[in-house]
Amino acid sequence: MPEETKPKLVLGPLLRYVGETAATVWVETDAPCEVEILGRREPTFTVEEHHYALVRIEGLEPGSFNEYEVALDGERRWPQPGSELPPSAIRTLGGGAPIDVCFGSCRVALPHEEPYVHSKDRHEEGMEYDALRVLASEMVRGEHEEWPEFLLLLGDQVYVDEGSPRTRERIRARRGTATPPGEEVTDYEEYSWLYEESWSDPLIRWLFSTVSISMQWDDHDMSDDWNISRSWLAEMRQKSWWHRRATAGIMSYWVYQHLGNLSPEVLDEEDLYARVRGNVHATAELRGFAAEIESTGSGTRWSFCRDLGGTRVIFMDSRAGRVLEEGRRAIVDDEEWEWVVEHASGDFDHLLIATTVPFLLSPGFHHLEAWGEHTGAGAWGALAARGAEKLRRAVDFDHWASFEESFQRMRRLLEEVGSGKRGRAPASIVILSGDVHHAYLAEMGFRPEVGMQSAAYQAVCSPYRNPLDRHERVVIKVGFSRPFAAAMRGLARASGAADPGLRWRLRDGPFFDNQVATIRLEGRAAELKLEKTVPGDEDERHLDCVFERRLA
Repeated sequence: MPEETKPKLVLGPLLRYVGETAATVWVETDAPCEVEILGRREPTFTVEEHHYALVRIEGLEPGSFNEYEVALDGERRWPQPGSELPPSAIRTLGGGAPIDVCFGSCRVALPHEEPYVHSKDRHEEGMEYDALRVLASEMVRGEHEEWPEFLLLLGDQVYVDEGSPRTRERIRARRGTATPPGEEVTDYEEYSWLYEESWSDPLIRWLFSTVSISMQWDDHDMSDDWNISRSWLAEMRQKSWWHRRATAGIMSYWVYQHLGNLSPEVLDEEDLYARVRGNVHATAELRGFAAEIESTGSGTRWSFCRDLGGTRVIFMDSRAGRVLEEGRRAIVDDEEWEWVVEHASGDFDHLLIATTVPFLLSPGFHHLEAWGEHTGAGAWGALAARGAEKLRRAVDFDHWASFEESFQRMRRLLEEVGSGKRGRAPASIVILSGDVHHAYLAEMGFRPEVGMQSAAYQAVCSPYRNPLDRHERVVIKVGFSRPFAAAMRGLARASGAADPGLRWRLRDGPFFDNQVATIRLEGRAAELKLEKTVPGDEDERHLDCVFERRLA
């Protein structure tokens, strides 16, 4: 077969699930083929003329380091010819070494050239340096014993509405953009371009091939303000292009992000995966699944779970499964909440809850969002309700504070877990979040009668690459000020908002750089570190430690 007709890698390999003896690796290819990694073979499936495989690699040794290559129909396609990057490797759990889990969110795909490497204050298109790309550079220069084991991408892996200059150019060449949604993506093909642009950089490809990746979506993966309120959803469903966009968004999320989040055991129970796996006509299966979810609002559970040694990690969807009904708002429905409670029960050294939007904001903005929910529901009359809804959309008031029912449920769950009512109290409970384009660590304090035994924190890291400008940073700092918090607390009470039932204090932050956080887990000890990007020449760029703090 001539070289030009042989299948090639389009994206990947992405190292997804990793346990003690098993792992999965995701790839996209340019033609149907058989993918081989470490002697395990998997045929591709086809969606909208794109070809994918999730290769299951089982029978590995616990605590082992396994370098791997990728072959398509027997021809080696990874590593790429002439690459000077280290070999990709699967590092299984086990052996008792510390586990480093990096996390953060919000990464726009832009070239690393002017004007994009400037700050927003210097140039309106400036996004500075990608923290994940700098992390990869440091890993290449270091020893593999120092590499992080896991990387959590907590929302906004792709942006349907900004950045991505190459994708916007392709959209303009493909169709007219004079009418809504303009240069925003509309279908599966254009979504595939976003992922290609975001994940094609050689350093990012190598990073994703070597560190186990878990992903969650947030609003910009689908639409700015996605599911912020019942009225927003009703308005969007009146737009002629929305159903097509939303269906494509669900399809692409399942393929590019969600599928690889699942363990081999869970994959064995997935009916949709059984119908899609190896199917060269998988488009109809996936489109029917996505269209049903978009049309009815019901559907799959996007939340999932991982065990990292003695640590339980619950990845809780806080965007797609929202309840937006007349008289009721909730982050997730009752069935999914029961799943969260079930998986938070047990004996763990640490419990990590990854939810893209923060559970705890600055106190000032928490109370302001709580006021907004009650006022938007009519607490101060119809005119104030319309004003509250406009404010909610203008400044993205869609965090846990604006879903009081869910906030109080989560608080009670934290109390039950931390006081030992659902198993041995973990040494720490840490909620990991992104979304807000700044980083901070807040420590929670509960009522004495709760009997809290676990240290409890909210740890936020954002962005990987999408920093705020000077004026936005000032607004965030005001939210953490005591006078503003006191005023907003009074406003929330006047609207009928309930007391949060806990208090929290800022231990570190806020910080506004492109940054990446790492939580190190070793037995019942845990430490958190935040690092920011430091400009320089390509081979000199590095991450600078902002703070380190022992959590447990």
